[in-house]
Amino acid sequence: MANKVSNFSDLIQRMTASSCLLHSISAIACDFEDSDSDKNKEEEDHDEEEEEYEIAQNHFNVSWDGAKDEDSAAKERVVELETLMGQVFDAVSAVKRAYVSQQEAHCPWDPNKMRDADMAVVAELRRLGMLRERYRRSSCGGRMRPSAATLREVVAPYEAALEELKTEVKAKQAEVDRLGEKLKTATSFNAGRSKGKSNRRVSGSSTNQVAAAPAVELLEAAMSLVKEASKSFTSLLLSLMRSAHLDIAAAVRSIETASTTTMNNHTAATTFMDSTVGANHAKYALESYVNRKMFQGFDHETFYMDGSLSSILNPGQHRIDCFTQYRDMKAMDPVELLGILPTCRFGNFCFKKYLSIIHPKMEESLFGDLEQRRQVLDGHHPRSQFYGEFSRLAKAVWLLHLLEFSFDPPPTHFEASKGADFHSLYMESVVRISGNGKGSMVVGFPVSPGFKIGNGTIIKARVYLVPKNDI
Repeated sequence: MANKVSNFSDLIQRMTASSCLLHSISAIACDFEDSDSDKNKEEEDHDEEEEEYEIAQNHFNVSWDGAKDEDSAAKERVVELETLMGQVFDAVSAVKRAYVSQQEAHCPWDPNKMRDADMAVVAELRRLGMLRERYRRSSCGGRMRPSAATLREVVAPYEAALEELKTEVKAKQAEVDRLGEKLKTATSFNAGRSKGKSNRRVSGSSTNQVAAAPAVELLEAAMSLVKEASKSFTSLLLSLMRSAHLDIAAAVRSIETASTTTMNNHTAATTFMDSTVGANHAKYALESYVNRKMFQGFDHETFYMDGSLSSILNPGQHRIDCFTQYRDMKAMDPVELLGILPTCRFGNFCFKKYLSIIHPKMEESLFGDLEQRRQVLDGHHPRSQFYGEFSRLAKAVWLLHLLEFSFDPPPTHFEASKGADFHSLYMESVVRISGNGKGSMVVGFPVSPGFKIGNGTIIKARVYLVPKNDI
């Protein structure tokens, strides 16, 4: 019995111990389960971090590669635009050089050089057009990148300058074409060389036929043009003198005193002008002065501008050359001719005569400065109304001179002297006087010379008559 109790106690003790052991084991098991759960969670968090890192790394790599690609494209774009700009500057410089060459071809006129310069200008303008199209194509259909917008701002002034150059080129080309037509008309004889005639427009008169050889009618017509041109220029000069409030009488006295080189009595000349030339007739004294200056040196083949002796060494060829020049020049506008050939013989003739007629003090009084004189001294022909009127007178005298040296033998020109008796065969009065009154009149001063041609024809000299008692 005692053994049973003991066994029962042992059993209870064992169960109690077993219960404690089981409790400890379950607690340990729970601890293990919690530890495993935390470990798994940590592993999952670590995996997520590694995945996020990989994603970020991949995104960074992609962004870096894209940035490198964009930077490379931008550099290529900059290089392309720099190249384009260099080509634009080169093209604009080439246009400038071609345009300068075109201007140089105008003076003196060189048709071959003009044609080459024109082709060069057109070629460079086309090159600029191609560069513009290339620029537009590279700007992505109008959505330009910032660098392209900057380029547009830089190129815009050159495009504007290009348009202006195009306009100037068109205007110059139109002027060249017009002058070319005039030159062609003036120099093309066509049937005139073989048939002896050529239809030309006579400046200041209706269309006439130009003979194949010098004729009296041509000389008479040329002298009439000189008469009209001298009247027109003198009227303009007198009008300017009056507008400048100059003393006309004093100017006339000064002109007469300067022209009376053979007279030693200055007072006599002054008294003569005061008594014979009234305010209404001052224009004749002024015209006399202008014609005297224009006809100085008329007896020499170049107005003594050089020492040429062609009329003596080879008179036949010289006569042909003079008449050819007369025919070439007759239909041309002197202003346009001087614009094309400013330093030709006729241009030098204009320089010399203008400086001879228009004294510096006179020009300063008329215009307030000496600008026209400075231009003439610099070898340029002023584009003014006054100089244009003078150039028409110069052309008329030059044509008359060419005609005179075209005759064989050449006509002789004469001028009435002061105090000479009036002869109706050789003279005509610029002032209307009754027939009975002319017998008591003498030459007060010559106005324009006359000519005597080999066949006996007389072109009368123009004179200003005064009573004998006034001399």
